[in-house]
Amino acid sequence: MFRIYYGLIFLWGSLAVNAQMTEGEPPAHMTQKELHTWNQRRAFRKEFVNIQTLSSDIILDIKYATADNFLKQAVYDCPQCYLRKATAEALVAAQKEFVKRGYSLKLFDCYRPLSVQKKMWKILPGTHYVANPAKGSKHNRGAAVDLTLVDLATGKELDMGTPFDTFSPRAHHTYTQLPKEVLDNRKLLKEVMDKYNFKSIYSEWWHYEYRPEMAAPVEDLPWECP
Repeated sequence: MFRIYYGLIFLWGSLAVNAQMTEGEPPAHMTQKELHTWNQRRAFRKEFVNIQTLSSDIILDIKYATADNFLKQAVYDCPQCYLRKATAEALVAAQKEFVKRGYSLKLFDCYRPLSVQKKMWKILPGTHYVANPAKGSKHNRGAAVDLTLVDLATGKELDMGTPFDTFSPRAHHTYTQLPKEVLDNRKLLKEVMDKYNFKSIYSEWWHYEYRPEMAAPVEDLPWECP
């Protein structure tokens, strides 16, 4: 009888905890630090989406999860691409058109926490290549992506004239002293991205911002690694 009684109590307690979590309430007996982390993650899941849950064929090469970037160090714990939901959905629509043309998007960077922006600013302050963290960048809002195109027939990136994060005039959209193939590749990327409401910036051929989300709040929320 006692075993049945205590078993029912345990079952009721488990159901109560599950109900709490389903309703969006934090589990009981959390420390203040644990509660802060839990609230951050809940806010992140509400506003952001992992792009690969919407499109598994988009290629990821998240540079800031490696040392292959201008910082020369990894500043992300894992290579994930999160964006605000509307931005992600528009990017998936662009990807579908690129695939029809024989190409795929390859993403170098997506949402970037504000704390990472501050690290970048310390290394390269006072230029138009890194946004001042005092104002925040479109990456910090989850509304910007850094990307290129891959030829699906060869698996190779299209020649865009410079590598990603080349801080020089050659990376500018207005720089025309490049082979016709490079100019055509940049034009293709820009035209399709613009069609799906992504705005380019003059100094970086790889950077695009989703217009409807450009005024979204700056965030410093972490994402969970697998």
